[in-house]
Amino acid sequence: MTERAGSPRPPLAERASPRIKICGLTDPAAVDAAIAAGADMIGLVFFPPSPRNLSLDAGAVLAERARGRAGIVALTVNAEPALLDRIAETVRPTLLQFHGKESPETVAATRTRLGLPVMKAIGVATADDLEPVAAYRDIADHILLDAKPPRDATRPGGNGAAFDWSLLAALDRGLPFMLSGGLTPENVSDAVTVVRPWAVDVSSGVESAPGQKDVSRMSAFVASVRRASETLAAV
Repeated sequence: MTERAGSPRPPLAERASPRIKICGLTDPAAVDAAIAAGADMIGLVFFPPSPRNLSLDAGAVLAERARGRAGIVALTVNAEPALLDRIAETVRPTLLQFHGKESPETVAATRTRLGLPVMKAIGVATADDLEPVAAYRDIADHILLDAKPPRDATRPGGNGAAFDWSLLAALDRGLPFMLSGGLTPENVSDAVTVVRPWAVDVSSGVESAPGQKDVSRMSAFVASVRRASETLAAV
């Protein structure tokens, strides 16, 4: 996989710290605060069951506010091609995130049709859940590893649950993946130290209520990632 997620910040090879994505932003103030805190990417959700869901028009406004300052990730779940086309045209994201049960063929076809980088999320609860990584790693520009949702969950992510990071020891260390699932300002330092991800993704872990981002928690999250990275670099 290559570095294709558009962002004004330097590529990973020139940085000591993982990239940071703050997902589920719902208003202009949150976008400004996330970028001011140091987020490399902002995530906009287009999935009605989520409390962070946006209309296309609202998403377009937030995307324009972030454009040129951070990468813009549009998250969808099993979206129809027509919706993906509208998102690409209206929101103009720099990266499409597939967070459902999209097949490798669907991901590849969408990437080709729209000419946009794509990221495929894979839910993890056991070692067996990592098997699909092989099918997507040469198709998607990035892989996101998230906690597998509970059986009764209404959405595949943003549930505030973590998974056993030790499962990732079996992954190819050359795979640059994004880590998600239950990350908070309190535990992300451990995640960076133990997992060494290409990037980290947070949503509910920096909220005061579902869909309501907390400025101080966003700042604390970014600071924790940076401190952990500095400590690793000094070892």
